[in-house]
Amino acid sequence: MQNYKNLGGNSSVVAYSIGNDYVEVQFATGKIYRYSYASAGVANVEEMKTLAIQGVGLNSYIMRYVRNAYER
Repeated sequence: MQNYKNLGGNSSVVAYSIGNDYVEVQFATGKIYRYSYASAGVANVEEMKTLAIQGVGLNSYIMRYVRNAYER
């Protein structure tokens, strides 16, 4: 997993991992959630990948658009 930059300074996301058709997100609680094309949709996962790499906005995006759309 890659450390999340957290440029906004207030994210509960601490790390992420990107695959071809998914992104895994680790939160400060230690829990890891996988958001896949099948569970959250291609557009959402691709946006999450971009936000993860940029290091800002990922937690907000998850809470707003895909909160419970995780695969596992």
